[in-house]
Amino acid sequence: MEPPSTTSPLAGYCQGYSTDVDTIREKEYPLLKDTTYLDHAGTTVYAKSMIEEFSRQMTSSLFGNPHSMSSSSQLSTQRTDDIRLRVLKFFNADPEEYDLVFVANATAAIKLVADCFRDSDHRGFWYGYHTDAHTSLVGVREIAHMGHRCFQSDTDVDSWISDLPTLQTKATRLIAFPAQSNLNGRRLPLRWCKEVRSAAEKNGGNGYTLLDAASFLSTGSLDIGSVAPDFTALSFYKIFGFPDLGALIVRKSAAHILERRKYFGGGTVDMVIASDVQWHAKKESSIHERLEDGTIPFHNIIALDAAIDTHERLYGSMANISTHCASLAKQFYDRISGLTHWNQTKVCHVYETNGVYGCSTTQGPIIPFNIRNSLGEWAPKTEVEKLATVQNIQIRTGSVCNPGGTARALGWVGQDLRRHYSTGLRCGDAHDLIGGKPTGVLRVSLGAMTSMKDIDSMVEFIEEFYVEKIPPVVALTPPVEEIACAERHFYIESLSVFPIKSCGAFKIPEGKRWEIRREGLAWDREWCLIHQGTNAALNQKRYPRMALIRPAIDLDRGILRISCGVLTEQVSLEISLGWKDTTLISTSTCTNTKRPSTVCGDQIFLHAYSSPVVSAFFSDFLGVPCTLARFPSQTASRLSRPPRLSGTWKNRFRKFIMPGSFPPDLPPPVHETNTNPLRLSNEMPILVVSRSSVNHLNESIKANSRQGNGGSKTVAADVFRGNIVVAERLVKLGDAEQPYAEDYWSAIHIGPTQLRVDVLDACQRCQMVCIDQLTGVRSQEPFSTLAKTRNMNGKVCFGKYAALSPGKTAGFESQPDHRTVMIGDVVMPVYHDE
Repeated sequence: MEPPSTTSPLAGYCQGYSTDVDTIREKEYPLLKDTTYLDHAGTTVYAKSMIEEFSRQMTSSLFGNPHSMSSSSQLSTQRTDDIRLRVLKFFNADPEEYDLVFVANATAAIKLVADCFRDSDHRGFWYGYHTDAHTSLVGVREIAHMGHRCFQSDTDVDSWISDLPTLQTKATRLIAFPAQSNLNGRRLPLRWCKEVRSAAEKNGGNGYTLLDAASFLSTGSLDIGSVAPDFTALSFYKIFGFPDLGALIVRKSAAHILERRKYFGGGTVDMVIASDVQWHAKKESSIHERLEDGTIPFHNIIALDAAIDTHERLYGSMANISTHCASLAKQFYDRISGLTHWNQTKVCHVYETNGVYGCSTTQGPIIPFNIRNSLGEWAPKTEVEKLATVQNIQIRTGSVCNPGGTARALGWVGQDLRRHYSTGLRCGDAHDLIGGKPTGVLRVSLGAMTSMKDIDSMVEFIEEFYVEKIPPVVALTPPVEEIACAERHFYIESLSVFPIKSCGAFKIPEGKRWEIRREGLAWDREWCLIHQGTNAALNQKRYPRMALIRPAIDLDRGILRISCGVLTEQVSLEISLGWKDTTLISTSTCTNTKRPSTVCGDQIFLHAYSSPVVSAFFSDFLGVPCTLARFPSQTASRLSRPPRLSGTWKNRFRKFIMPGSFPPDLPPPVHETNTNPLRLSNEMPILVVSRSSVNHLNESIKANSRQGNGGSKTVAADVFRGNIVVAERLVKLGDAEQPYAEDYWSAIHIGPTQLRVDVLDACQRCQMVCIDQLTGVRSQEPFSTLAKTRNMNGKVCFGKYAALSPGKTAGFESQPDHRTVMIGDVVMPVYHDE
C-alpha cells in the first residue's frame, strides 16, 4: 500500500513514529486491546516498557531523601538535577533563562503562582483570564484583590494589550490563558506572552503572563524559548501517561515576583528561628529550591526520565505526535459532520472553533459535540456515555472543567446557570437537558497512540445507535378491547427482595405470602454497603462482584444469612434482624451513632455496623474497605424492642404479622400521604418486570447478534433486578405473549384481595443490567439492544416502577394479610384508558 499523499487527510498518520501505531499499541499498550480510549485530554496512556524501565531502576538502585548527605540521598539529588535539566531542554527552555519547579500537577503550579502574587504586594494584584480557561485558572480571580476581568474573546485580549501602556494604575498585573482549550482544542495565540511583556515595559514593567500548557502539551510541541511566557504550568501525565507529576517553568527575569511568598516549608530555607524572634532565611541558590516545599516527589521524578526515553524512542518528537493526531482529528471531524438521518438532519452538532481540524497550528485534536435525533431533539449526554461504556468506548462528557467555553458553546449565560444551580444542576450529575438545551458536551480527544481503528469504532458506534435510517415508528396505545381478553392470564412468576442494596436477590419461596406496604416489599433494601473512607454506598456498576453477595432472610431464626462467592466456594455471615437483640449472633453489633452517607445522590443517615468481623467479611470479598450499614428509619420488628408509643398507634403496630422494614417511629401522617418515603431503593419502592418483555428482548438480542461474536447473548430476567416478575399463562396453543403491555398499565390488582398497586414511571436503565447476577461478569447485553429498541426520549427504559395504592395504606385498621403477595397470585391490569 502506498503512503498517503500530502493532500490526503492522513498525510501525517504515523509520520516519524518508530513503527506503525498499531504495532506500537500491540507491544506497548496491551490495556488498549479491547478498549477504544478517547479521553487523552484527561490523561494519555502510559507505555508498558516505560513502567518496566522505571521498575528496573527502582529495584537496582537505592534512592534516599534528597535532603540528606548519604550516598543514596546524593544519588537522588544527582538524578533530580539531571532530569530537571533534561525537561527544560525537552521544552527548549534555556536553563540560563528558565528554572523548573516540580509540583503535583498543573493546578498546583497555577496555585503556587497565585499565592506568590498575592503575597508580593500588600495591595494585592490585578488578574485577567481568557474565557476558554480551565477552572484552575478561573479560580485565581478569588485572591486578586485589585480586581479581575474575564476576556470574552481574542479581540478583547488584543485590545487590552494595546491599552496596557496607557493604564494609569501601577498595580501588578497577571494575565493567564490556556495554550489550548481543553473543551474544543482551539489553540490560542502564544504571541500574547511577548506582547504583554513588551507593552508592560512601557508602563513600569509590571505585567506578567501565566501560560496553562497542560492541555496543549498532550499532543503539541511547545518551544518555551521562543514563546517566552513568564510562568508555564503543565502536567506530565497528560504527555506521558505517567508519572503523576507537574511542573512550573519560571522565566528567571520574572522570578522576583515570587520571592515574597510568605509561607515556607522544609527544604526552602537555610535557617529558621522557631521561638523568640520571628525570622527565617530563604535559600538563594535557585528558584526551585525556594519554591519546592518539603521533600520533592523524587521517585516520580526518576520515573519521568524513563518516560521521556520511552516517548522519544516510540514517537520521535512532539511534532510527530501533533501531526499524527491532527490527521486523525480531521478524519473524525469530517466523518461525524457528514452523518445524517433519513430526513437529512445532521446527527452530530460539532461545536466549531476558529481553528481548522487538520491544522496543528490553530487546532488541537479535541472534538466537542452533541447528538440529535431526526426530530432535532438532543440525546442526553449521560445516556450516550453509558452506552459508550458498554461498548468499551471511553469518552468525557459534561462541562469538562471549562465553564466559560462550555457556557459560550451551549448558549448559557451566568443568570441561566445560577438558576439551574438553584434547581439542582451540579457538575457531573445527570441533568442532561434543561429547557430542551444540553448542559454539557460529548468530548473526544486523541493522543499519540490513537489509531484509525479508534476513529472507526467511535464513528461506527454513532452510526449503529444514533443514525436513524428510516422514520421512527410511533407506538400507539392499543385499544382496550384488543387487550382486555388476556387480562386474567397474568400472574406473579417470582418475587424478590434485595435486603442489601445492589447485592444479590433473596427469592421469596413459593407458597409464602409476603407483606407489601407503601414503602415496598418487606426487607427490601434495608441494608447497604458503605465505603469506610467516604461513607458512600457501593453499587454494582462500580463493583460487579456485589452480585455474588447473596443475602437470605430466615424469619424463623430471626437472622440475615449472607453468602459470598460462587456456589462451589462460599463463605457466610449471619447477623440479627433485630436492632437491639444481639444475643442471636455475637459477630456484629449495630452502633447507636448515625453516619451521613450518600445513596443515589441523596444525603441520608445510616447506622453502621461496628464489628470488625462484619467489615472484614465484605472488605475481603470485594477488595475495597467497606462495612455494612442499615437505614435508620426502618427499625421496627418483633425481634427488636419497640419504642414507646401511646394510644391506639401502639395497638395497631402490634397487628404486624411480619418483621420488616416499616418503622413505628415515623409520624403517622407519613403513611397517609401520597409521597414515597426516602429509602435505600432507587427512586420508587417496587420494580415490576414482565416475563413476556424479557422474552421479546431476548429475541431481539438474537436477531441483532453480530456474526462471529460467539452467538447470541440472551439474558435472564434476574439482570433487571425486579421485585415482581409478571408472566402470562397462555390458555391455548397459538396464543401470543404481550411484550411491553406494562407500558399501558396504570395499576394492577394482585391476588384474592385485589390488592391495588399503582404502576408509575418507566425504569431508566444503566450499565448495571449488563452484569450477570450469577457470575458477576459484565457484558454488552442487554443494554446495547435496549438502546435500540427501548429508547424513550433519549432514556433507555425497561420495567415499571410501582407503589402500593395510597387507598390501601390510609390506616392500620385493615387486616395485614390484605397487604401481601405470593407467587402465583393472579394479576389484573388496569389500563390507562379505563
